Amino acid sequence: MNISFTKMHGLGNDFIVIDMRDLLLDDLPGLSQRLCHRRFGIGADQILLLESSASADFGMRIFNADGSEVEMCGNGIRCLAKYIWDRGLSGKDILGIETPAGIIRPERDGALVKVDMGEPVLEGRQIPVAVDGTVKDMPLTVDGREFSVTCVSMGNPHAVIVVDNVEDFDVHRYGPLIERHPLFPKRINVEFIQKTGPGEISMRVWERGSGETMACGTGASAVGVAAHLKGLSGRKTTIHLLGGDLLIEWAGNNHVYMTGPAVEVFEGRFGI
Repeated sequence: MNISFTKMHGLGNDFIVIDMRDLLLDDLPGLSQRLCHRRFGIGADQILLLESSASADFGMRIFNADGSEVEMCGNGIRCLAKYIWDRGLSGKDILGIETPAGIIRPERDGALVKVDMGEPVLEGRQIPVAVDGTVKDMPLTVDGREFSVTCVSMGNPHAVIVVDNVEDFDVHRYGPLIERHPLFPKRINVEFIQKTGPGEISMRVWERGSGETMACGTGASAVGVAAHLKGLSGRKTTIHLLGGDLLIEWAGNNHVYMTGPAVEVFEGRFGI
């Protein structure tokens, strides 16, 4: 049996998109591990599965390269929206896409896609972090080094850490140690950031289940919130990632809006 797929990326955070509305595939974690492998598969950070939904226009499930399923992906949902529009699957300028993190609403914004990422969660136990209350500038010692951590959930958990020089920071050493720290019961995505100008933040991200990626939309959204809480930025922040820029706005209605590109790379088929 051959299955069609589309390779896409949002700022270099790359995905394999599969329309699952008329498909029934077993072992999705194993499928993701196989397809995402960069030498023996197609190569990607995650697979995105387009599904039907009883409560929204479409549904989306997301599996990491290690086979773990995650709640949301900001770059991924921009790519899924472009996939839907480019194929004429919906004529709506604003889509409702059901995810494990709730219904997310991407909309056309010229050549870009703007996404209402919903309201940030700041209470520790709900993120989840194994502490009560807002997690702002929490001390965390890892491998003999103390960090100051601010945590936010954008449907999935994030730990935001300010460093002196993000370009030279050893993300591959500290990222996996923080990701799996006992304080984070569901593991956590880790954003290392540096203020680089008024309303500008440079960021590198270690994603749970995928390692360092070129970009992370939910991570950039969490950084926009954390940067404002820490007095590093106003409510509008340009986030500079390895793959390009995202505009994040934490609006007065408490919703976070993320605007950025989505790109189709190629189509293909794989056998199962």
